[in-house]
Amino acid sequence: MENRGQKRMEVVEELPADKRACNSQDFRPSTSGSSVQAQANDTNPGHENVDADMDTSSSASPSSRSDEEEQEEQDKEDSDYGSCDSDEEDPRQRVLQDYQRQRSSGDHGKLKSLLLNLTGETDPSGQLSRLTELCEVLSFSTEESLSSVMANMLSPVLVKLAKHENNADIMLLAIRAITYLCDVYPPSVEFLVRHDTIPALCQRLLTIEYLDVAEQCLQALEKISRDEPVACLNAGAIMAVLSFIDFFSTSIQRVAISTVVNICKQLSSESPSPFMDAVPILCTLLQYEDRQLVENVAICLTKIADQASESPAMLDQLCRHGLINESTHLLNLNSRTTLSQPVYNGVIGMLRKLSSGSALAFRTLYELNIGYSLKEIMSTYDISHSVSSTHPINACSNQVHEVLKLVIELLPASPVEDNQLASEKESFLVNQPDLLQQFGRDMLPVMIQVLNSGANVYVSYGCLSAIHKLTCLSKSGDIVELLKNTNMSSVLAGILSRKDHHVIVVALQVAEVLLEKYRDTFLNSFIKEGVFFAIEALLSSDRGQQNQGSADLSQKPVTKEIVKCLCQSFERSLSSSSQTCKIEKDSVYVLATRIKEGFFGPEVFNSEKGLTDVLQNLKNLSVALSELMTVPIDAHVLHDEKFFSIWNQIMERLNGRESVSTFEFIESGVVKSLASYLSNGLYQRKLSKGGPECDSLPFIGKRFEVFTRLLWSDGEATSSLLIQKLQNSLSSLENFPIVLSQFLKQKNSFAAIPNGRCTSYPCLKVRFLKAEGETSLRDYSQDFVTVDPLCYLDAVDQYLWPKVNIEPIDSVEAKDQAIECQSSQLQSTSISCQAESSSPMEIDSESSDASQLQGSQVEDQTQLPGQQNASSSETSSEKEDAVPRLLFRLEGLELDRSLTVYQAILLHKLKSESEATNDSKLSGPHNITYERSAQLGDSRENLFPPGSMEDDEYRPFLSYLFTHRLALRLKGSSHPPYDILFLLKSLEGMNRFLFHLISLERINAFGEGRLENLDDLRVQVRPVPHSEFVSSKLTEKLEQQLRDSFAVSTCGLPPWFNDLMDSCPCLFSFEAKSKYFRLAAFGSQKIRHHPQHLSSSNVHGEARPVTGSLPRKKFLACRENILESAAKMMELYGNQKVVIEVEYSEEVGTGLGPTLEFYTLVSRAFQNPDLGMWRNDCSFIVGKPVEHSGVLASSSGLFPRPWSGTSTTSDVLQKFVLLGTVVAKALQDGRVLDLPLSKAFYKLILGQELSSFDIHFVDPELCKTLVELQALVRRKKLFAEAHGDSGAAKCDLSFHGTKIEDLCLEFALPGYTDYDLAPYSANDMVNLDNLEEYIKGIVNATVCNGIQKQVEAFRSGFNQVFSIEHLRIFNEEELETMLCGECDLFSMNEVLDHIKFDHGYTSSSPPVEYLLQILHEFDREQQRAFLQFVTGSPRLPHGGLASLSPKLTIVRKHGSDSSDTDLPSVMTCANYLKLPPYSSKEKMKEKLIYAITEGQGSFHLS
Repeated sequence: MENRGQKRMEVVEELPADKRACNSQDFRPSTSGSSVQAQANDTNPGHENVDADMDTSSSASPSSRSDEEEQEEQDKEDSDYGSCDSDEEDPRQRVLQDYQRQRSSGDHGKLKSLLLNLTGETDPSGQLSRLTELCEVLSFSTEESLSSVMANMLSPVLVKLAKHENNADIMLLAIRAITYLCDVYPPSVEFLVRHDTIPALCQRLLTIEYLDVAEQCLQALEKISRDEPVACLNAGAIMAVLSFIDFFSTSIQRVAISTVVNICKQLSSESPSPFMDAVPILCTLLQYEDRQLVENVAICLTKIADQASESPAMLDQLCRHGLINESTHLLNLNSRTTLSQPVYNGVIGMLRKLSSGSALAFRTLYELNIGYSLKEIMSTYDISHSVSSTHPINACSNQVHEVLKLVIELLPASPVEDNQLASEKESFLVNQPDLLQQFGRDMLPVMIQVLNSGANVYVSYGCLSAIHKLTCLSKSGDIVELLKNTNMSSVLAGILSRKDHHVIVVALQVAEVLLEKYRDTFLNSFIKEGVFFAIEALLSSDRGQQNQGSADLSQKPVTKEIVKCLCQSFERSLSSSSQTCKIEKDSVYVLATRIKEGFFGPEVFNSEKGLTDVLQNLKNLSVALSELMTVPIDAHVLHDEKFFSIWNQIMERLNGRESVSTFEFIESGVVKSLASYLSNGLYQRKLSKGGPECDSLPFIGKRFEVFTRLLWSDGEATSSLLIQKLQNSLSSLENFPIVLSQFLKQKNSFAAIPNGRCTSYPCLKVRFLKAEGETSLRDYSQDFVTVDPLCYLDAVDQYLWPKVNIEPIDSVEAKDQAIECQSSQLQSTSISCQAESSSPMEIDSESSDASQLQGSQVEDQTQLPGQQNASSSETSSEKEDAVPRLLFRLEGLELDRSLTVYQAILLHKLKSESEATNDSKLSGPHNITYERSAQLGDSRENLFPPGSMEDDEYRPFLSYLFTHRLALRLKGSSHPPYDILFLLKSLEGMNRFLFHLISLERINAFGEGRLENLDDLRVQVRPVPHSEFVSSKLTEKLEQQLRDSFAVSTCGLPPWFNDLMDSCPCLFSFEAKSKYFRLAAFGSQKIRHHPQHLSSSNVHGEARPVTGSLPRKKFLACRENILESAAKMMELYGNQKVVIEVEYSEEVGTGLGPTLEFYTLVSRAFQNPDLGMWRNDCSFIVGKPVEHSGVLASSSGLFPRPWSGTSTTSDVLQKFVLLGTVVAKALQDGRVLDLPLSKAFYKLILGQELSSFDIHFVDPELCKTLVELQALVRRKKLFAEAHGDSGAAKCDLSFHGTKIEDLCLEFALPGYTDYDLAPYSANDMVNLDNLEEYIKGIVNATVCNGIQKQVEAFRSGFNQVFSIEHLRIFNEEELETMLCGECDLFSMNEVLDHIKFDHGYTSSSPPVEYLLQILHEFDREQQRAFLQFVTGSPRLPHGGLASLSPKLTIVRKHGSDSSDTDLPSVMTCANYLKLPPYSSKEKMKEKLIYAITEGQGSFHLS
């Protein structure tokens, strides 16, 4: 670990030499006053807590693991540890065994002798001596040294001595010997219990005379309680250990509570008094601050509540002891103690059980305003993380599920006869309507937010059930207002379009209750929002005709639990005989019919002409927009006028007094008409190079330019409104499925296809059948064969082709060789990744998402993983080799070749499955037919080759819009989502190219004479924030899918996941994209999850991300030659999947801090003007070196300096290669760079084309001048077309009153006279005739050919680490955040929240207050210096201080007598600042500034 000052070690008293660690996990106490007794019985707290929380019955309960799993584990252990025979063959093993036998025999003899002496000894000094020796012998004994006879004989002697009344040392040593005996020989516990050890120990604890004796009693009782909890309970051990618990240190308190936890595991409701008396003490302990202590107390109380759950009287007694008050404090987000997830869930479950069986608990929870706490939990907890793919209905599977169960319990159903408890609850709510109203105000909005967020079907069902109960119980108008404000009608309309039968039934029940109770309020709203149309759709579809049952309930847990039906998942536990679905057959049809006939009769609503005025008006406008498509595409003026009129009417309606509902917006057809008009219908077609569609691209660009001007004419308000409407529509319509693959547990399999090899996951069973009517291929219909789910259909094609081809053709044979090579590459890639994996869950980073992230230019491109790291510039002959020869179909439908076999089958199956499904059916068997494929053209051709469009001004925007277009398979059977997605992508592209499009519009306006002054060309744009394009619902679904580790690692991802990420990444949040990027680029070494079916300890079903296990390599760097060191590092480790840790010559530090500083130093070295890499290099402009600070400063960021083809130096290109490698390695290792690259350079990294308008992000003044010159050229061209050359000569084409010729411009690149603007020479002068060529030359030199080699060099260096195409899902701002962290440093508002104070300091300590004031006074450069001093980097990672890991910690530094003379020191690997307690703020500031300025540049001990 590196140090800028060594971390002070805590002083802990060492164990004496005559004592050793116990055989178990614990350390034994040495002396009665030893400070390490605290640690003696911290009994593996993490594991213990989980077990204690989750075990709900005795050890006799059925095992949650199957016999097969146990046998597999046993086999694994056998293979790991070998057999006994092999051990005996080792001579050293035999010697060791002989020694152990001899020692055991000796110990046995010593114990016999000591027993005899103790039995006959009466002198206290002699007894003390014998006990001391006995403790020493026991502390070094093993289980073989003792026997049952010996333990039985020792027990009464030790118990008798423990009862000694006069000598405290004899008591202490006797009890210590009992502790050692329990630990060395566990069967001795039975004998100790038989001889009344527990009452003796309890007596010592109830009448404490000596604290060290009491502490040793607690140690002994904790050992005994593990094996004999019932005996401890009956002897009153709970009260004995708790009575004086406040007198002990925290560590001993933990031991006492561990004893209570062990006892509570075996509680019996038959004798409540022993544990009920302890409840008040335990409730008091919940107020303590020690997390481990509070968690164990919470576990105890949870177990006690479980035992009391059948007795209302006992539950009432628990409430009177204050259990609910103290438990609700723990749920508060600002609680002093943070509980682990399973314990937190257990507390919520405990409150539910109390409320279920006790009217007093029910009333208390309402009076404590429990709704507010539950609202805070639901609103701050990540909904996507609340979904457990392994145990979707387990009681403690997730937090939101537990909260919803409590909410439903707090909303009682109508009481049945003779149910006094339910009657009491209902009468309480009737008499206290304000409490129910407050509960509804808290919970309704957050539950509706959850429904809109894409939560899984279980959570959705829970929310709807709670809303249904709330609407039934409510008698107030407040609930009506809440439902209206949260747009409940729209929510119901969206839910009724879902596929799960249970969810639809509850949604219909909610709709029926609302119409019965508040008909006047909701009737029109239901019509306007589309609820009635959704009900009609149910009646006319299969969903309403049959009970599909629990389609999602095939998500069975791995354990042997009985799976409840979804309609019972939020009810109290039921017997196995009642685990059937409560929903009757055709219940959807019956409910829907009842609602339609009862509330939407002909007198109220005529469905044939039942359109609202708003909807009818929008439909008419949609038809008018569609008719505009018939106008010739080149009639610009006519198009502009009519489109202006139609769009203004649409926006007037959207902004009108009467709001437009989501249903009306979708149903009107405006979205489809607008998408068709803007793209001239191309968005639904597959484009091909040279096709007639491409001829209309310039006109399409013009339409988008006009549309941009309309949308942003009043700022971003209009565009934001349209985006919001589209987002609401997408959330309402989309039904993209989620695939949970918990059935795919680890299993060694053999895949025959594509080339036989073993896999660590299940294979697919497939039978290949020749298609009917196919005569040119052989029949291959043999038995089912196993297919690797990771391979692409191209690999299957390569495998089958030689077996089914009748007449091989020479040209085809040539292609076979190429495809054979590519297939072998695919398999070797997959095999190597699996071999490197430390876990079968690890994703193959190059075969899983390669085809989705390659930057394909059309939707159907197939990218073999073997090509992943290849250069993007492939030869045409290589492309022709991948032509498919076989076409595969499943049940008559063609399988998509751009997917893996698994994904292709999955896509086919999902069309008929419910919204959340699993792949238990996907393993097979499947019948796939094959036939000869038609020879298709190259699908990867560039639709936008240079010069393909006569006018290239729209090229970058159209390239962005159509090159990575939506996959046509997203259309499916539902067009509206596809139309919405295209419009959202178009709006995001317009927003991204806003400066480009608005500038073009101004240039055209000047050319047409609508603008007269060049100063009017100035553009100030206000783009819409990127966050408005993010779909919260799709992001939540993506997060949920990413948590299913096995689905990720086996490519079991639904195809929409990759399609949308490839074509519309703007729909997903930056955090979700970052996870996807790391998985796709680096595999699951970087983001791995615990496989639930392999971890018995992870019983709560959470797949928590854990740190990857990539190997670490140390590298010795030289500060004086930092770039040379970087080059050497990249040469050694650049293309390896290893984490690099840096250390410096003649310095002791290594680890995170020096590594971050290394990347910072390299970043600054690359900014050296002498390198000639970047624009504004003054030393190269004037032709000779000049003095500079060593770091290039540019307000627009760093952008490559233009070099002509003849003058580019190889040294500059090598530097760009190195820069690309360093940037990629920093991304791979998660390091932050201090490299201020320009936005334009980030666009080049992302593979985007630059235009003249992108010079605005490089040199704003140059761009302004070029735009003005372009406007003059455009005016000249338009006048020439209208009036001939003579007319153009007469118009005003002066540049701010000066003729172009009078500007005396030479044909040279401004600032770079050595750059040749071919075909002219530097001596040629610019005039009006060659002005256009001059502009093109400057643009070409600045952002095209002049920097092409440098960009190619950077990308080639980057690709040495991983494919740069993986970055394409980010925009420029996100990429900068990924690479350089946060632009803004810390704000003082967040400092206190994210800085830890320890070892002598608290947040209120005077030195800490001085430090916070000083940080607030620091300027930006001083803050950067402070961050680099403490962390090694002047920038914070994404997320700021909150994301800093480890957390920034401030501790007190103990140094000389006068702290004012000491300097602060740090430990950068732990972000640890050791701050002396200075006497004044001024002195601290002086020393701190000196440390952060002079203390940089070395890592030494302090």
